[in-house]
Amino acid sequence: MVDRLVPDELWVLFRRVVPPTEVKRPQGGGRRRACDREALAAIIFVTTSGCTWRQLPPVFGPAWPTVYRRFAQWSRVRVRAKLHRVILDELGALGELEWSRALSTPSACEGGRRGPLTGPNPTDRGKPGPKIHLLTDRNGLPLSPGISGASMHDSQGLEPLVRGIPPVRSRRGPRRRRPAKLRADKGYDDDHLRRWLRKRGIAHRVARKGIESSTRLGRHRWVVERTVSWPAGCRRLHRRYEREPEHFLAFVGIPAALICYRRLARTQCRRR
Repeated sequence: MVDRLVPDELWVLFRRVVPPTEVKRPQGGGRRRACDREALAAIIFVTTSGCTWRQLPPVFGPAWPTVYRRFAQWSRVRVRAKLHRVILDELGALGELEWSRALSTPSACEGGRRGPLTGPNPTDRGKPGPKIHLLTDRNGLPLSPGISGASMHDSQGLEPLVRGIPPVRSRRGPRRRRPAKLRADKGYDDDHLRRWLRKRGIAHRVARKGIESSTRLGRHRWVVERTVSWPAGCRRLHRRYEREPEHFLAFVGIPAALICYRRLARTQCRRR
């Protein structure tokens, strides 16, 4: 199961970003340190299956406290974001990223715990919960994931997403981190946001409330809506169990990195 969840190609990319760990053993020896590949496979299993840490099956090797400590350590040093950037670099070098258009959309989920980056959900009787934001390229590849309180307006969550796009390698020329155009629905209808996008040299196509129909924008929005449906299959995202926001953001970023990795694997297989 470890080899299926963490293929050799993904493990090679992960080793480039995981921080080295100094192992200190007593003079009499000691227990062998759990393999990072086994811990990564266990974390991916928790993300997709939605099980609790205590329900982690022993087939992966390390016990659940070890896997959780490794997950918390990697979340603090943003290993998930570094892995996502490395995969985007590989895709950009192959010309698989389409920067002509970017799309953004939010999705709310249930909140099981109160804590930072939670707020009353207007669609769930005011229960506290988070909101997941996602910015993709024209093909639907995730460029920048984010989280916020469910009560925060969508337009306020777009600026951090655009700023969060890492500088990605291009097939030709310098690194790139700005799309040429950004499309968004009426939830992002804000004049301040339009001015901010223009200052950054990004052309915008944001639907205006009471003026434009959502059907015209729907011809392009299905791409990002399809991408949002893929992480929705990860049951750990259906409800927020983590009090620490960086832990929940890591669970959001893992599916985004895996989506990009699957595209990279298909591209490399096709070119062989």
